[in-house]
Amino acid sequence: MDVIELFKSMLERKSETPDDGGALSWISEYLEGYTSIVINREEVQNLFIYKKFGEGEHLCFAGHVDVVPAGEGWTTDPYTAIEKDGYIYGRGAQDMKSGLSAFIQAVHDTKDFGGTLSLLLTSDEEGPAKNGTVKVLEVLKEKNLIPDACIVAEPTCSHVFGDAMKVGRRGSINGVIEKIGKQGHAAYPEKATNPIHKVAQVLHHMAGVNLDDGDEYFSPSQFVVTDIRAGMEVTNVTPGKLKMMFNVRNSTKTDQKSIEDFVHKYFKEMNYTLTLDQSAYPFVTDSNTHIVRSLDKAIEKVTGVIPEHSTAGGTSDARFIAPCGVDVVEFGVKNDTIHAPNERTSKEEVQKLYEVFRELIDTY
Repeated sequence: MDVIELFKSMLERKSETPDDGGALSWISEYLEGYTSIVINREEVQNLFIYKKFGEGEHLCFAGHVDVVPAGEGWTTDPYTAIEKDGYIYGRGAQDMKSGLSAFIQAVHDTKDFGGTLSLLLTSDEEGPAKNGTVKVLEVLKEKNLIPDACIVAEPTCSHVFGDAMKVGRRGSINGVIEKIGKQGHAAYPEKATNPIHKVAQVLHHMAGVNLDDGDEYFSPSQFVVTDIRAGMEVTNVTPGKLKMMFNVRNSTKTDQKSIEDFVHKYFKEMNYTLTLDQSAYPFVTDSNTHIVRSLDKAIEKVTGVIPEHSTAGGTSDARFIAPCGVDVVEFGVKNDTIHAPNERTSKEEVQKLYEVFRELIDTY
């Protein structure tokens, strides 16, 4: 089996979160000579599979077999791998069964390595991510199997294959502000405290404002308002409460305390509550680490492209791996149809991704 055949077979496994579509047991059988640790939690299927070739570094490839639901608007069956005009269509083609297939085949074809090779796989990345990679890492800590370096094969490229790798990710902080007012009749505004009027006076100082200046890796952390609601959808009653929701994709320069201070600066004269929840913390892997330098060279050799080191985009399971002291990066195919109808990637990208991973393993 070559990487394209493997890729097509993965696409045809319907593995909507948290179902793995039988992929993990098949992978375990396909990688003969590797030791498998099955770590299932509730409905989530997880697999860590490894082989120690030598005494050198432990290099791990991580990813997810689960996909988001197909949804509507497809011109082909989302769970039949359709090849057309050099592209292969199917749910998960970019996110991330291309990366998954490339590193499985690269590891399968490896006959020698200086250290330990492993795969960390879950069916719970597109869902709550409560019983996936985080649970595997807990077991790896207990068994002293935490890798030295890890590549998460999420789709990272923008315009051409090879133009970007992720060397970090921004964090994500969700917030809810509740401004308490006093409900009243619209004809007697002096007898009420209208929270809409109060918040309107400060909103322009907050919405879309950068909380820091960013740095060479991170764009500025921005206060992004995602929802504002109040009232009963009537015209003669002023509301007694307003709720405003927001999100901050934060760099290492902004944390929960600085957001609390920012909100209080404008709400200090108001009766309000603030609730913050951090779903991901920012991290960055130094460009001088072994994994970054080695992956840079492998990408350039295979593609002729020097990749940008980026931290843009949302979150991935790399956010769980980095705090374990692992040098983690992300690299995969172009990202332009993920989660959309008619998701696709080119055969050439999948083949070249396999070649990049093979080159990395051979030279690491």
